[in-house]
Amino acid sequence: MKKIGAQTCAFSHPPVITFTASVAGKKEGAGPLGRWMDWIDPTDKMNQESWEKAESAMAQKAVGLLLEKAKKRAEDVDYLLGGDLLNQCSATVFGVREFAIPFFGLFGACSTFGEALSLGAMLLDGGFGKRVICCAGSHFCAAEKQFRFPLGMGTQRPPSATWTVTGNGAALLETEGEGPRITHVTTGKIVDYGITDAANMGAAMAPAAADVILAHFRETGRTFADYTWVATGDLGIVGKQLLCQLLEEGGITPGEHLTDCGLELFDHAAQDTHAGGSGCACAAITYCSYFHRKLAKGRGRLLLVPTGALMNTTTSQQGLTIPGIAHAICIEGVKPWSM
Repeated sequence: MKKIGAQTCAFSHPPVITFTASVAGKKEGAGPLGRWMDWIDPTDKMNQESWEKAESAMAQKAVGLLLEKAKKRAEDVDYLLGGDLLNQCSATVFGVREFAIPFFGLFGACSTFGEALSLGAMLLDGGFGKRVICCAGSHFCAAEKQFRFPLGMGTQRPPSATWTVTGNGAALLETEGEGPRITHVTTGKIVDYGITDAANMGAAMAPAAADVILAHFRETGRTFADYTWVATGDLGIVGKQLLCQLLEEGGITPGEHLTDCGLELFDHAAQDTHAGGSGCACAAITYCSYFHRKLAKGRGRLLLVPTGALMNTTTSQQGLTIPGIAHAICIEGVKPWSM
């Protein structure tokens, strides 16, 4: 059995993340991690006539760049796993259709990149292929139009609101090669604390993040001290504060090891992103640009915890609660970990 608990898998042949590619929008490129990005579009439009088509173009660009960097053809890849926030994952579908790679469309809201890495690693460790591409993307303007209000309305955003990241991150997982390895995956459960405010998704997602982190530590016997970084995906300022409170109630003090991709990606004071970043691209491009290069250079251990708010326009309009989800993926650097 490769399961070491109710939620955690430990891989006998840990898949290698050999290459990554990150495509980002203008605001993301101007942030602290901009210098790590592979491609920055200065207009956020990718020369397209709509925000939705631009989001698809970013998916196409990210997967194309990934194949180019890996010196692989589409037919060399066994599966492509990806998703986004738009209806029926349409941005990803239209973006990657030309590659004709066997495709699994995924929806885990902003946790989609974590879901893709989890299932991709299981496919490879299970012997069902040699190469898998995992990708996820989002677009600020497209998300605002679908979930809230079109930008042209000039609607005020409350301080608790997060900024949907514009971009796409793609990673190539292989059974052999050089790079960081995925050693463990802890699959999250749906957690619902009754939050109904779509402008405060950090509060909706924080309980799911706490739940999966506590499960990971319980089932692996590890603590925050065993990780260089524990990086949640999309909690922002409000969600991170709530997460720390919930972890302390669970008997764990996170300390300096805990960070959040939505806080790493933007300069909060200078870029006016309110509570921070969110969206499928948040964890995806933060890992594919920054964390991957750090782990590929040497020793380190990352627990990547992308978080998602499982809502849609219909549930929001009907006043339903916003369930949260999070998945924890342990990624180890190229050099053996040591305390």
